[in-house]
Amino acid sequence: MILVDSTIVSVAIPSLIGAFDASINDVMWVTSAYLLAYAVPLLITGRLGDRVGPKNVYLVGLVIFTLSSLWCGLSGELNTGISGLIAARVVQGIGASLMTPQTMTVITRTFPAERRGSAMALWGATAGVATLAGPLLGGVLIDALGWEWIFFVNVPVGIIAFVLAVRLVPAWPRLRIASTCSGWR
Repeated sequence: MILVDSTIVSVAIPSLIGAFDASINDVMWVTSAYLLAYAVPLLITGRLGDRVGPKNVYLVGLVIFTLSSLWCGLSGELNTGISGLIAARVVQGIGASLMTPQTMTVITRTFPAERRGSAMALWGATAGVATLAGPLLGGVLIDALGWEWIFFVNVPVGIIAFVLAVRLVPAWPRLRIASTCSGWR
């Protein structure tokens, strides 16, 4: 979902310009705001997973991502303008940022060292396919249902992912990592 979402919006640019009567510069912020909100806090969200547990942080991030996807899709109906969509994308990026480091933690903690390489390779292959599928899926959804559906598609996927994560991902104890920064203990 996260990687599909980073590329799916690129094919919706003309539709978003028309739907919001916005400039290309405004619509470019729909993508840029998401990527900034996603990338900037990654180190902090990874550390947060160490402190409170990767499963908990992943689930919170998934809820934020899923609800903000709904907000993105409804931004046209809510008459919030392009600014509302950009704000929703920032929140969506934060949700994605909470989830991403936790996936690596789950892989490292779940798989023994001799199988970890295969698990990481499968994750990488899936990420590559997701990045390629974003524009294709976006084009199909926009043509068939409208630009809103590039965001609405995340809602059922997010709900299913939440149920599966609650059931299948173990709740590991928090890591006790020594820190050089006394405020993080």
